[in-house]
Amino acid sequence: MRNNPVYKREMAVRARSPRIPVLIMLFNGILAAAALLNMYSSIVQVRISNTIRYESFLQLYAFVATLEFLLLMFIMPALTSASISGERERHTLELMFTTRLRAADIVAGKLMSALSQLLVMAFSSFPVLLLTFVYGSMNLKDLALLMFCFVTVALFCGSLGIFASALMRRSTFSNVVTYGTLLAAVAGTYLFNQFLLNVSQMEVNSMILQAGEVRPAPSSGWAAYLLLLNPAATFAELLESQVSGGGGQFTVRYFLGAASGNFITEHWVFVSAAIQLALSAVLLRGAVWFLEPVRRKRK
Repeated sequence: MRNNPVYKREMAVRARSPRIPVLIMLFNGILAAAALLNMYSSIVQVRISNTIRYESFLQLYAFVATLEFLLLMFIMPALTSASISGERERHTLELMFTTRLRAADIVAGKLMSALSQLLVMAFSSFPVLLLTFVYGSMNLKDLALLMFCFVTVALFCGSLGIFASALMRRSTFSNVVTYGTLLAAVAGTYLFNQFLLNVSQMEVNSMILQAGEVRPAPSSGWAAYLLLLNPAATFAELLESQVSGGGGQFTVRYFLGAASGNFITEHWVFVSAAIQLALSAVLLRGAVWFLEPVRRKRK
């Protein structure tokens, strides 16, 4: 990646721009303010009740991690969804193809420059996340899994933005497609499962049971596996296992009910991360195909 001219140029432009330090300052400022307010409320509770509730520090970790995840998930598409379409609008994309640059070099340079910026933001937030380590509530393994989840969602959202930017000629359309697809993957799959779960709940409540029969647990059925495409569901599953011990209403067990005991559900975080990384590779390959100056026509 050091020999990629696109990556070098993007990093040089970002390093000279005041937007990057301002963005990092705002990002960590929001996280620090949220963490300090949460700690202040915990101290106030200690003064009132004279008891220390250590679960409040777990809530601090969950709150800060969730806020950071949401910020990363919405910032990464903004960095990539106009990266190639912006070059096309400035009429500089054609100039790139007059050099020895390949389409893959352009895609990789744009993605890795945005990912590098996101990683700087993620690692710069370590002091805020490490506030919970003072009380012994989390460990380094939990933090490593959290960073793995952050990198996965950054690659997935960034690849989606790169693909839309290569597909669309205008940055406005690219932004709409990127955030629309991300909204469908996050909110669409969850609401669809919630709808099927409510239907199943009504069917279970209307059952007339005989003596000795047990009322079955409601579930959304096969649609629960659509959440494998949902980066927010992956993060929620990880956070529930770290903070609450699993079983929360945002986990896959909540939607699958009694049918939740299988290999996929027991290793949901890694399976969903693998699927999202595979989709990222497909999206990047599609972006390269759309950027090829000469397309081979297949009959």
